[in-house]
Amino acid sequence: MATKKSATSAKKPVKKAASTTKKATVAKVTTVKSVAASATATNRFSFTRSPLLAASVAEFIGAFMLAGVVLATQGASIYVMFTLVALTLAIGMISGAHFNPALTVGAWATKRIKSARAISYIVAQVLGALLALIVLDAFVKAGGQAGDAQGLALGQQTTELFRASALPGGKEWLILAAELIGALLFAFGFSAATREKSRIASAWVVGGSLFVALTVSSFMTLAVTTAAAQSTGATPLSTVLNPAVAGALQAVSFSSIWPVLVYAVAPIVGATLGFVLRDLLTVENEEV
Repeated sequence: MATKKSATSAKKPVKKAASTTKKATVAKVTTVKSVAASATATNRFSFTRSPLLAASVAEFIGAFMLAGVVLATQGASIYVMFTLVALTLAIGMISGAHFNPALTVGAWATKRIKSARAISYIVAQVLGALLALIVLDAFVKAGGQAGDAQGLALGQQTTELFRASALPGGKEWLILAAELIGALLFAFGFSAATREKSRIASAWVVGGSLFVALTVSSFMTLAVTTAAAQSTGATPLSTVLNPAVAGALQAVSFSSIWPVLVYAVAPIVGATLGFVLRDLLTVENEEV
């Protein structure tokens, strides 16, 4: 009897060992399949795995829409404001809703975004604004004289797509100062909007800040250019506050240093100062 029990006992571990080996094999096969499936899923393109690309595409679309509205409405502040509010609500969660190289440089200078994101945003913004110029200009030329539209949305009949007037001689420094001050005001408000918890409130702060900045800075520019424009028959200047949109308005010309300083350098410097000023006030307020 003792011998039979011993033999039976000796057989049981063998069966258990075989069962354990079988389970290990099944687990290994399952793991291999899971790894293969995971690798396939990783190789499949998805915007969720490319957040910088998704944000850059959003900036491209936003800059295209913003520049398109400026071209179609001759930069009317109220239209631009509502456009920016809508775009901030639609795209703000993806990219932060810059749509403006000056804001992007200001955010980068104050360490709100990294260098790679800043460069990607600026490229996307410039390309988006230039595409708006190309598309709208193509429609104007395709329509001929009867369909040419400078501000068709406002019911105006003109012969070409809206573009910025040339800088009047002797007034360049004043116009540069107006662009710088306007960009500072806009960036100051934009920086404040990033602290708003409500998306709706943030969008209206951004749009409202641009409206205030355009109203104040455009008054400065018009005050010093209206008389010169009337004597030459040109359209009085108004501020742009956005280097990418200035490119769409064909305001940036490399034939002279002044257009670059006024429409590219001044807004960037002003926006950076706006971000810095907002940060200084915030730090002082927190220390009190």
